[in-house]
Amino acid sequence: MTDRTAPAFTRLPDLASRALAGSVVYANDELFAERENLIRPGRAVFSTEDFGHKGKTYDGWETRRRRETGNDYALIRLGVPGRVHGVVIDTAWFIGNYPPFASVEATSVEGQPSPAELQQADWVTLVAKSEIEGNTDNFFEVTDARRFTHVRLSIYPDGGVARFRVHGTALPDPRFLSGTVDLAAVEHGGRVVDCSNMFFSAPTNILLPGRSRQMDEGWEGARRRDSGNDYVTVRLGARGAVRRVEIDTSNYVGNAPGWAVLRGADAASGADLDLDDPSSWTELLPRTRLQPDARHFFRIGAGEPVTHVRLDVYPDGGVARLRVHGEIDPATLVADAVAWLDALPEPHALQVLATDGGLAHDDARKLLAQRPFASPDAVPSAVIDALLAR
Repeated sequence: MTDRTAPAFTRLPDLASRALAGSVVYANDELFAERENLIRPGRAVFSTEDFGHKGKTYDGWETRRRRETGNDYALIRLGVPGRVHGVVIDTAWFIGNYPPFASVEATSVEGQPSPAELQQADWVTLVAKSEIEGNTDNFFEVTDARRFTHVRLSIYPDGGVARFRVHGTALPDPRFLSGTVDLAAVEHGGRVVDCSNMFFSAPTNILLPGRSRQMDEGWEGARRRDSGNDYVTVRLGARGAVRRVEIDTSNYVGNAPGWAVLRGADAASGADLDLDDPSSWTELLPRTRLQPDARHFFRIGAGEPVTHVRLDVYPDGGVARLRVHGEIDPATLVADAVAWLDALPEPHALQVLATDGGLAHDDARKLLAQRPFASPDAVPSAVIDALLAR
């Protein structure tokens, strides 16, 4: 169930989560508890009887007591690069051994750099060195609108952190979005914008990569005791034409939906979309019988591009994954490529323009000096063609 007392940014995807293929690529110390725990999904657990030869075992990252100057830190590769709206430094169960201060920095780089290469990257501050408390969620809002690929959690001087959440919006690399892609996937910018019920598990789960392993890794509402039905509405990562759909009820045996309907709507050109107006929606998949614990595949006839899809399930029940495969509208892909280029920190943008954009270094600097770009036309078509390999 969602904690309605937490800041609004916590309802955005955790871009660092292991569920999105995030990774803690390096920590300067992890003597008492391993760094990988930082980005595990779910809350940290605690056992009063669990001791190892190094002392009390914690479900988190914990460093040794420092006897010299300096501080400890961990480098995290975001599973999905994007804009960071806020971070949570969760010190659950760390009471006499939590760090009194922490900061968060970020960088944006190409490819998969090694820890040593990341040490040489240009880092910017997202959260200045701030006081934190033990055994609690420490929330920090972030206002930097640039796109980042890695973050660094620094603690002062040492101690333990249970979980580190990096909530934000995905900003996918347009160079990898040609052809047919899953328009609804979190990694491609898809996000849930409305849901009738999320009692047992969050609807965002259905947009995660990979297969679900158990029921709590999908979306499931409470049992309905009225004549209505449950639904979830997804804003696609990009406007596109839907070609194939998968509705996966894996692991839901006695609690799968009986039927489903999928509809699409288009909010192009900045038009307001009334999600509650039935006339806004066009049927993509008619009411169709679903089976428990099964992957259902459907071909969708050629139609107009859409920006949103709504999955209605009847009357209720659990869905493990929703895949909405299609091609991004060409004009939308160009606009998204310019927006992506606009959001890259300058060192990364310069590298992209020099390697894939076909520009000399000085020409790339002149182009970036025009940011923020007023329109997609602000970037030469030859550069866009080169970036998108058209």
